[in-house]
Amino acid sequence: MTEPFTPWDSAEYLRTDEDIAAYLDACFEEAGADAGFIIRALETIARAKGVDAVAERAGLAPAQLRDLLAADSSTPFGEVLRIFAALGIRLHADKAA
Repeated sequence: MTEPFTPWDSAEYLRTDEDIAAYLDACFEEAGADAGFIIRALETIARAKGVDAVAERAGLAPAQLRDLLAADSSTPFGEVLRIFAALGIRLHADKAA
């Protein structure tokens, strides 16, 4: 007998800026050196905020944003910073434990 599962989409649970910050912090902790993990997290956040709106704030067409956030892309860091800004996320550094 197989268990029925419901698809999980983290974007559905990212309702506030605080939710997004906590999610991204957890993703940074989990990602280690996997930059693709962070790109996928940004894609999830963009979907939560609305891809069209995020793309407009980043000065991109929605299709361009989707391409930059594709799981197999190697998005240049400058573009990643541009997406962070469009998402309204400010990065800061903290000393590692």
